[in-house]
Amino acid sequence: MKLILSDKPLDIDIGAKCDIKYFDLSSMNIANCMGCFGCWTKTPGKCVIRDDATHVYPCIAASEELIYISRIKYGGYDTIMKTMMERAIPVQQAFIRIHHGETHHVQRNVLPKIATIIAYGDSDDQERDIFRNLVARNSHNMNFESYEIIFTTESMINNIVKNILERWEK
Repeated sequence: MKLILSDKPLDIDIGAKCDIKYFDLSSMNIANCMGCFGCWTKTPGKCVIRDDATHVYPCIAASEELIYISRIKYGGYDTIMKTMMERAIPVQQAFIRIHHGETHHVQRNVLPKIATIIAYGDSDDQERDIFRNLVARNSHNMNFESYEIIFTTESMINNIVKNILERWEK
C-alpha cells in the first residue's frame, strides 16, 4: 500500500487506485497521546483512545511507500502531523533493540518504507537543518529504508504530490 498523510487538504485525484490511501489529518479528530502506554500493556498494538487515529496508524504500518506533508514549525513537524506521529506508537512494541549502536523500539509488523517528506512554509537554513536531523532520527523508529525531504512553498505542494503519484504509477 501507498500512503499520503497531509496536515492540509490536497487538490489531488487518486481516483479508484485502491493501493493508495490519503488522509487529510486536518479534517480528522485526533487527540493527543496521553502517554499511558495502554497500546503496549492493556491493548497491545491498539491505542486506548478511540478516535480517527485508529484508522491511520494501521495504514502507516502497512504502507511501503508514503508521503508526509507538513508545515515546518520551529524545525519540526507542525502540530497536526506531530500529534499523529505520536499516536502511531502502537505500531511499535515496548521492547528495545540496539540498532547502529542506538536503542530503538522493536516494530510490530511494520513494513520497510520508502518515504518522501514534503516540508513547506517559511523556514531558514537553521530550521531546515534541525528538520533534516529530526527526520534522520525518526527514520530509524519509522522503519524507513530510504527517505527524501523536499522543502517547498505551500503553493507548490499539489504539483509535487502529483509528480510523486506519477512516479508511483510507473
